[in-house]
Amino acid sequence: MREFGSVIGRDSEIREVADTLLSTGAPARTLLVVGGAGTGKTAVLEEARRAVVAEGARVLRLRWPEGESPPGATALADGVHHVLTRIHDRRSPARGSAVRRIRLKTTGRDGELTLLSVLSEVLADAARRIPFAVMVDDVERMPAATASALGLLLRLFRPAGVPMVMAGRPVHPGDGGLSQLTAAADRLLELPPLRPADVEALVVRRLGRPVEPALVTAVLRALGPMAGIPEAVLSVLDSMDGHGDLLEIDGQVCLTEPESALRLGTDVSELSRLCRPGAPPDTAALDAMAAAARNLGHAEIRLDDLYRLKRGGPRRDGVVDRTLSPLLRDGILTVDEDGRIAFAVPAFAAALRALPTPHAVPPLHTLIVTSLTDRLGAETAGGGYPRLADHVTAAGSGLDDVLAVDVLLAAARTDARSDWPRSVRAYSSALRRLPPDDPRTPGVLRESAELSLRHADHAGALALGEPLLACLDTPSAERDREDLEYVAGVWALAALHEHRPPYAPDAGVRRREVLGRAPAVTGFAALAGPFGQSRVSCRTDGEARPAPTGRGRPGSGPLPSPAELRLLAAGSGSRADLLAALPPGVDGVDGVDGVQSLDRLRNAVAHADLAGALGAVLGDRYTGPGNSTAALYHAMVGDYLKGDWDHALVTARRIEARGRTRGTTAAGAHPARALAAEIRCVRGEFEQARTWLELIPDTVAHPLVAWTRLGLRYWSGQVAEALDGAREDIRRARASGLLAGVEKVLLRCLSFALLEAMPRAMEGALAELEALDREVGSPMTREAVLFARGLVHGDMDSASGALRSVRERGDAYLELLCCLCLVEIDDDSDRWLAEATSIAGLLGIGRATRTTLGHMTRRRGAAQPRSRPAGDELSEQDVMLTAMVSRGATNRQIAARLAWSEKTVERRLTLLFQRTGCRSRVELAAAWLDGSLADRDPTGSRAGRFGLLGG
Repeated sequence: MREFGSVIGRDSEIREVADTLLSTGAPARTLLVVGGAGTGKTAVLEEARRAVVAEGARVLRLRWPEGESPPGATALADGVHHVLTRIHDRRSPARGSAVRRIRLKTTGRDGELTLLSVLSEVLADAARRIPFAVMVDDVERMPAATASALGLLLRLFRPAGVPMVMAGRPVHPGDGGLSQLTAAADRLLELPPLRPADVEALVVRRLGRPVEPALVTAVLRALGPMAGIPEAVLSVLDSMDGHGDLLEIDGQVCLTEPESALRLGTDVSELSRLCRPGAPPDTAALDAMAAAARNLGHAEIRLDDLYRLKRGGPRRDGVVDRTLSPLLRDGILTVDEDGRIAFAVPAFAAALRALPTPHAVPPLHTLIVTSLTDRLGAETAGGGYPRLADHVTAAGSGLDDVLAVDVLLAAARTDARSDWPRSVRAYSSALRRLPPDDPRTPGVLRESAELSLRHADHAGALALGEPLLACLDTPSAERDREDLEYVAGVWALAALHEHRPPYAPDAGVRRREVLGRAPAVTGFAALAGPFGQSRVSCRTDGEARPAPTGRGRPGSGPLPSPAELRLLAAGSGSRADLLAALPPGVDGVDGVDGVQSLDRLRNAVAHADLAGALGAVLGDRYTGPGNSTAALYHAMVGDYLKGDWDHALVTARRIEARGRTRGTTAAGAHPARALAAEIRCVRGEFEQARTWLELIPDTVAHPLVAWTRLGLRYWSGQVAEALDGAREDIRRARASGLLAGVEKVLLRCLSFALLEAMPRAMEGALAELEALDREVGSPMTREAVLFARGLVHGDMDSASGALRSVRERGDAYLELLCCLCLVEIDDDSDRWLAEATSIAGLLGIGRATRTTLGHMTRRRGAAQPRSRPAGDELSEQDVMLTAMVSRGATNRQIAARLAWSEKTVERRLTLLFQRTGCRSRVELAAAWLDGSLADRDPTGSRAGRFGLLGG
């Protein structure tokens, strides 16, 4: 069977075209391929033609000479004559003469039929001697008379033995000659839209690199009903690539711009052909559509907004009658049940907005606003029609600030419950018009901040930064201190959620000075270090004065109180610091709930998980991370801990792409980068791991980063540098007050010392871990101590206790390491071997685990497996048996699976032991899993030798 790989998603259609082209002789038939603009009709025909030509078939193209002959049978005769000139045999001159002779005698309807009859005869005669097929593309461009003549030829005088494949756009009633072609075809083949999987394959092929699934989803949504059109997909990709909207992260291409920015190419002829099929390029029509796209892009427009304009006015008549009505009729615009007008294809609208147009946007929106405010007044109109807020914003300077602010504030307060995102936009627009010294400005800032915080709209709260700074810099700031302090706290919390430290290193001196007037910012800025968003710890100088956190008492609203901020910061320190930071009046710390909350806090801080820490401290008062970067990272930490590492990497790429703008790098995504580097490193993908780590400045002292740095350096062969660097990182973390997570670094140091046979270093690391546990006293430090005692002293009780604690807390990777430890020290190695293999498969680190298991098993004193003699290959049954042993299967399970008796299993295992030099099932499994019975790792890397061991 022929395979067609160069045209994605069209295999069955290409195969049908190819089969038709090969149906010469008696089975000859006619096929009409139809599809809209950009669906790939020509590509399908060309791929099928290449395939059948490669098999020795002859395919000739029928063309009609445009402008050289009158349309109709005469033009068709010229096209057939051109086909016949490609067929060379002794009768070629006679056939050519017959066509020319009858063509000259053609007059009237009877003469046309005679000409078509002769054309059929000469084509059939040529096909009998040299079989061939005819292909006709773009039949919609064929003059109606010529198409009609071709239809008559196929219907009345079908050339015997000549298959024909035609392609064109769908035929509609009244298309004249094209309708006759449809009637004459034996079969109509309509190209369907590409499936989403085919679109993804097309995207990957065009970009030449793997892509994030989110990019494909964004392209599909941006194209709407055109999502399955290949040319439209390619147009969007070319536009993105040309404008720098694509970024390769971690070996995959990601989208760095919002989905609404995706657009088709702005070539006028391409836009016309894709979006206005059948219509000639019309600059005036595209200009009108561009004006409509710009107006619709600035604010939601409904039909009743337009009908409310003055009757008979030029604006209403021009917009409704001359612009919108034709677009609605052609399906370019849609209207939903609420009267909202929108472009059916968002990417087309985005392309239109990029086209130059003489039409200005503000006048229409100004008229929509004034049509209501003139009758009802500003506040009544804004309260009764809150949608006016977006029109006010779009109108810009076309409206007076006093009128605009009244409408915006009335609309914002009305929409606060029913449509809070629009309310946030209205507040933001009002703040851009209100001067910072206006008495209303602080109150409006607070209303907007409360709304954003209530709905976890951290991006909206972050947008309050500029008007807040302007207010703080006015003489009246002290008078409005309570409101401004609250807004500053909401803004600073939002900055942390978006991984943008409030006191960013690149912030200007003036900005830092003004922010210093808001003590609430100082309290939140102290969290940047513990949560890995700053290069160094952001400890505060002195005690910040209390800041109001809500309308009630401090700590009663969704904003953390100063005491709770101190508790959050203390979560990275010692147990004494943590207990000292507990808010006054907190009871039950020694109870189950209190202990669990503190443990959740310390676990979250160890992973730099802001959302997890806030949830532990605030409980139900926490409104959540919303759609922030902190929300993504919280999900990434959860995926990492439960072992869904592939999805964790997807989220890491999303975080990185989200934080990037053209030519810059995300500022505070260090924890996500560290976890992504750790996953890549453990999987043995060092180059990808190094790429992630290089994005983190060396000055970042967070233990999570130090842990990953240690692993990558060691597994890259830099043993001394790894251990020395880890000690320096631990020193810097301690100096910054960051103890949570140091246990991971120490445990990894101990494990590497074990592999390097450094007993004094192992004992030293264990002593440090025990001292850290006494100082911190968290479940993670206790687990690390138990695990370390299992490794250093072979203490089964300690290792088993560590495993139980890890399973209760939930950390798939540490659970794997505990199982590997038990493989090392427990007599029941088979059980732990099977569990370790299962967990490693979940994490996607099978090869690294195989090498680790083999190394650890041999370290127990077992004899090294002997290399097999050349030619002593394992049989298929031997391979199956060995694989089942490596998975921990019993003899009975193996016998049932392979339909053997248990004695047969024992006998074959004995023979395998003899051939491989293994003396036990564990040795055989280790030899199989570490590659001793297969090809060895060609890289010779340290990961190939030691794999996962290292905590």
